[in-house]
Amino acid sequence: MENTRYDIAIIGSGPAGLSAAINAKVRNKNIIVFGIQELSNKIIKAPKINNYLGFYDITGIELRDRFKEHIENLGISITFERINEVYAMGDYFALDVNGKMYESKTIILATGIEYTKPLKGEEKFLGKGVGYCATCDAPLYKGKTVTIIGYNKEAEDDANYVSELAKTTYYVPMYKKELALNENIKILNDRVVEIQGTDKVDKVVFENNEIATDGVFVLKDSVSPTQLVPGLEMENNHIKVNLDMKTNIKGCFAAGDCTGKPYQYIKSAGQGQVAALNAVTYLDSMVKLS
Repeated sequence: MENTRYDIAIIGSGPAGLSAAINAKVRNKNIIVFGIQELSNKIIKAPKINNYLGFYDITGIELRDRFKEHIENLGISITFERINEVYAMGDYFALDVNGKMYESKTIILATGIEYTKPLKGEEKFLGKGVGYCATCDAPLYKGKTVTIIGYNKEAEDDANYVSELAKTTYYVPMYKKELALNENIKILNDRVVEIQGTDKVDKVVFENNEIATDGVFVLKDSVSPTQLVPGLEMENNHIKVNLDMKTNIKGCFAAGDCTGKPYQYIKSAGQGQVAALNAVTYLDSMVKLS
C-alpha cells in the first residue's frame, strides 16, 4: 500500500501552525499537522493576553482552548509525532519519524524558537546512539544502558517507558520541577559537558562525573531548523523568508517565531495564514503544469 501524499504538512501546533492548518483546510487541501498535546507550550504560560485582536483580558490557557475548539470544529487533528528530518525529493518532501516516512507536496515550518543549543557531540552522534524519540527507539536498547536528557516534564513519561525495557536508565533533568519518575531510574543532577564515543555513543561526560551509556535521548521541544531541513537558509538565527513566507527551498514555507521578531501570537497567526495561502497557490500551479 502506498503512502498517502499530503498536500501540505505543517510542523508545529502554535498560532502559526494552527492558523496555517485552518486556512489550508477551508481550501480543501489534504493536510497533516505535527505538534504536541498542549498545542502551544508558550501560550499556556501567558497569565494575561490583551493584544490579540478580538480577544482581550484572556489567559493563555483560555486562548489555547479557543484554538483547540476551532480546529476540532473543522475536523483537524494533531499528529503527536516528532519529525527528525525533512528531505526535499523534488516534487514532494519526505518527513522522517525515526524511519517512518510521511510524504507531502509542500511543508510549512511553524516550529517556534529553538531556545536550546545542541549539546556538544549531540549532532555528531545523531543516529549513532543519539535520538530524539525515546518511545520510538526504546526497543533497540532492551537490556542496555540509556541516558535521557529531558528539557521538559513530558520527557518523564518517555523515561518511565524506557526504564521498563532498559537495564539501566539515567535521567538528567534540564529544568527545575518536581520529578515523577519510576523508582528504578537514576537521577543525575549535573551539567552535561559532552556526549562522546568513537563510531557510536559510549559515554556522557558531566561537570563532576561521567557515565558509560549505550544510547542518549535528547528530549526537547524542538530541534534547530537547519537540522530539521538540510539546506534551509537562515538569517540572524531565524528562517529566512520573503513576504510570501517562502524559504529558499521550493515548496517549503515558514511562519511564526521561527522567522524572526516580533514574537507575538497575532503576528504568528497572520503569517500562518499567508504561508497557507501561498502554499495553496503553489499547489494549484503544480496542477496546471502537470
